[in-house]
Amino acid sequence: MRYGYFDDDNKEYVIERPDTPQSWSNYLGSTEYGAVITNNAGGYGFYKSGARGRFLRLRFNSIPMDQPGRYIYLRDNDTGDFWSGSWQPVGKPLDRYASECRHGTAYTRITSDYTGIHTDTTYFVPLEQAFEYWKCRITNSGSSPRSLSAFSYCEFTNQWETFQDQVNLQYSLFINQGSMENGILKLAIQDNLTRVTPGRLETGGAYHTWMTLIGPEISGYDTSREAFLGTYGAYHCPQAVKHGRCSNSNAYGDNSCGSIQTDLTLEPGESRDLLFMVGIGEAGTTGARTVADFGSVESADRELQALKTYWHGKLENFHIQTPDHELNSTINMWGLYNCLITFAWSRAASLVYNGERDGLGFRDSVQDILGVCAAIPEEAGKRLELLLTGQLSNGGAIPVIKPFEHRPGKESQPPSEQYRSDDCLWFFNAVPAYVAETGDLAFYSKVLPYADKGEATVFGHLRKALDFNLERTGAHGLPCGLSADWNDCLRLGYYGESLFVAFQLRLGLSEYARIARVLGNSGESAWALSHRDSLDQRIQEWCWDGEWFIWAIAEDGTVFGTKDCDEGQVYLNTQVWSVISGAASDEQAEKAMNAVSEKLSTPFGLMLSAPPFRHTSIDIMRAVVFNPGVKENAGIFNHTQGWGIMAECMRGNGNTAYEYLRAGLPAAYNEKAEIRQMEPYVQGQTTYSTFSPRPGTTRTSWLTGAAAWSYYSICQYILGIRPEEQGLRIDPCIPDTWDGFSGVRMFRGKRIVFEVRNPRRVQKGVSSVTLNGTPLKTDLIPAADLKDENHVTVVMGNKKYS
Repeated sequence: MRYGYFDDDNKEYVIERPDTPQSWSNYLGSTEYGAVITNNAGGYGFYKSGARGRFLRLRFNSIPMDQPGRYIYLRDNDTGDFWSGSWQPVGKPLDRYASECRHGTAYTRITSDYTGIHTDTTYFVPLEQAFEYWKCRITNSGSSPRSLSAFSYCEFTNQWETFQDQVNLQYSLFINQGSMENGILKLAIQDNLTRVTPGRLETGGAYHTWMTLIGPEISGYDTSREAFLGTYGAYHCPQAVKHGRCSNSNAYGDNSCGSIQTDLTLEPGESRDLLFMVGIGEAGTTGARTVADFGSVESADRELQALKTYWHGKLENFHIQTPDHELNSTINMWGLYNCLITFAWSRAASLVYNGERDGLGFRDSVQDILGVCAAIPEEAGKRLELLLTGQLSNGGAIPVIKPFEHRPGKESQPPSEQYRSDDCLWFFNAVPAYVAETGDLAFYSKVLPYADKGEATVFGHLRKALDFNLERTGAHGLPCGLSADWNDCLRLGYYGESLFVAFQLRLGLSEYARIARVLGNSGESAWALSHRDSLDQRIQEWCWDGEWFIWAIAEDGTVFGTKDCDEGQVYLNTQVWSVISGAASDEQAEKAMNAVSEKLSTPFGLMLSAPPFRHTSIDIMRAVVFNPGVKENAGIFNHTQGWGIMAECMRGNGNTAYEYLRAGLPAAYNEKAEIRQMEPYVQGQTTYSTFSPRPGTTRTSWLTGAAAWSYYSICQYILGIRPEEQGLRIDPCIPDTWDGFSGVRMFRGKRIVFEVRNPRRVQKGVSSVTLNGTPLKTDLIPAADLKDENHVTVVMGNKKYS
C-alpha cells in the first residue's frame, strides 16, 4: 500500500494519507535548537541535548507514538464542530477530512481540508536561530461566511532534563510558572534562580521559553495544561476548544502549555495568516527582541527560502540519473539528508531515542562521517578532530562525547573493563575518506590532544589505535573483544578474541602502511606490514571453518560460528569483512560470500547471523533476550547491509550487490509501505527477518549507522565514484541490466559532469575514460587536471585498468 510519493523536483516526500502505519517524522533546526515533527504535527523540541535540553514534551512509547506536538485547533463557532490542522490529534473521519504532509529539508508543511476550510501550515526553525515558526494560512474555500476560532497548542516540559520531567515528579511538578506579558507567553522554570548561562546546560538555574502569535488579535490564552485540556480531557478533545474559549490560565506548578486563541470571520475565498513563534529565552527580553526582528509573515517567508537554499546547497554535491528511480530519489535527496541528520544528532533524539544516549556515541559518530564527507567536508573535518580528541592516550576511547562539555586533555579514562575493542579502528575508514575527499594530506600532521593527557599528530593517533589492539590479544594472538566489539551483545570474556576486530585491525594496518608510504615514512610502513603478516597467519590458522569464517573465540577457548553450532552458525560481519579487509583468499572469499547468500540472505536484507539464539546462555550472547529474527538475534541489522554491498562489489558481482541494495533500500518499499511500516524515505536500525512472523517490519528510524554505510556503499562501490588523494576514481559495479548512468559530482570545488556507458552489459570493468575529450591512461581522474567545469565519459567493458 502506498501512502505517499517522492517529489524530487522540490526535494520533498509527500504523504497523501495521514493514517500511516507509524508516525513518519522529519527533523527541524540544528544542533543548537532541534526538533522532531511528524506527518500529524506530533513531536518535541530540544536545546543542544535531547536528554538535558528538552523543552517541548513528548510521551514516548504511546499510541500514537508522536503526541503531544505542535497543534493548531480550529473551531466552527456556529456549529461547535472542531478539528485540527493536522489529521491528529482530533482525527476526523478520512472520508470527510483530507490532509497532505510535505516533509522537506528541515521544514514540514501540512495542509488540510475540512468542511470548506483549508489550512496550510509550515513548521521550521530559521538558520542560526533559537526559535521556530508555525506559519499557518486559513482559507474559507466555501460559499458562505465562517466564524472560526483557532488555538495553538504545545506542551512545555517542567524540567529540561528528561528524567526530572518524566520521573521525578515530586520535584518537577512544583517549579514551573506561565503567564502572558505584553502579548508574549512567558514560561519559566525555577524562576527564582539565576538565569542559565547562554550556550550552557546547567541544573541549578532558571529556564525560560516563550510563545506568541503575530497577525490577528489575541483573544485568549492558556499556560496551564490542565486548564486547556480539562482534568478529564485529552488532545483529541481539549476542554478549551470544545467550549470555544481559553480561560487565560497562568500555570503555577502542575504542567504548563502554550495555547493562544484568536477569533476570525472569513468571507468566501478569504484567507488569514497566523504566525506562531516559539523560542528559547526570557519572554520580555529575548522573546520581545526576536519578535521585533523576525515577527512578520514577510520575515518568515524570507527565512524559509534561506533555509531551503542552505540545505539544497548541501544536497547538490552529488546528483545521479540511473534506471532505478527509487535509487535516484535516495541518492539525490533522502539518503544524504538522512546522513546529515544522523551526523548532527548521532543517536541522541528521535521518536525512539529518549535521552539514553546523550551526546555523540564515539564509534557511531566516527562511522557517520563517511556519509557526509563529500557534502560538508569542512564540518566533517571538525567532527573528526573532536572525535580524535575523544581518543585516550592508551589508544582506547571514551564511549560518548558531549560536545557541549567536552574537555580534551582533562577527561578521565574509563575502567579497563569498559573498553570496547572496535572504537578507534573506525578511524581507518573515516580519516582516509576525509583526506581523500579534501586532498588535505597535511591533516595527518595536525597535532591534537588526547582525551586524558598528552597529544600527537593525527598520524600518531592512528598508530595509537593500532597499538591498543595489538597490545590486547588473547590466547590465539587475535585481538581481544574486551567489553564488546561492534556487536554489543557478544560476551566472550575480557580476553576472548573477536575475528571481526581482527579484520578491522588488518584493514587498519594496511591503511596505516599506505598512509606511511604517502608521507614518506618507510619505517612505519614496514612495521605495519610486518604486524599484518603475523595477523594473517593467525587468522588462517585459527579462523577458517572450511566453508566460512568463524565468529569469535571465547576466553575459555569455545569457538563460535562453526558448522557444529546449532545457533549463530554463520555470522555476517566476519564473512563480509574478510573480503573488505583483504584477509580472505579468492577461494575463501567465494565460499564465505556463498554462505552469506545461502544462509543469511532474505528478501528484506542480510541477517546478522543464523540460526537464531534460543538456548545459548545470556552470559555469552545477550542477543538471546531478543525475539528470534529481531535485532542481533538473527534479525536484519541494517547497519551491516552496506558491508555486504561493498564485499560483493569488490568481487565484481554487480547483480548480487544490487540485489542486496534493493532488499534494504527504504524507497523500494514505497508501494508496499505496510510491510516495512516506518518511513520509506530513511533508514531504520533493524528489520525483522524471516525467522520472525512479521518479516520486513522495520524499526528505529533516522538515527542509525545504516544511513552512512548505505549511502557510502552505493556512491563509492555500486556507482564507483570514489575519491582518492590524487583524484577521483570511477569504477562502477552495477547490474548487467543497466546500460549506464550519468550525474554530476562536485570534487574539491570543481564540477564534474559524468556519463557512464555500459554497451556490453557487464557488471564491472572500465575499458576507457575521457576527461574533457582527452583519453586517460587510468580510471583515476587526476585532481590536478580538473578545470572548473569538466566532462567525463566512462565506458564499461573488458577491464583495461588495474
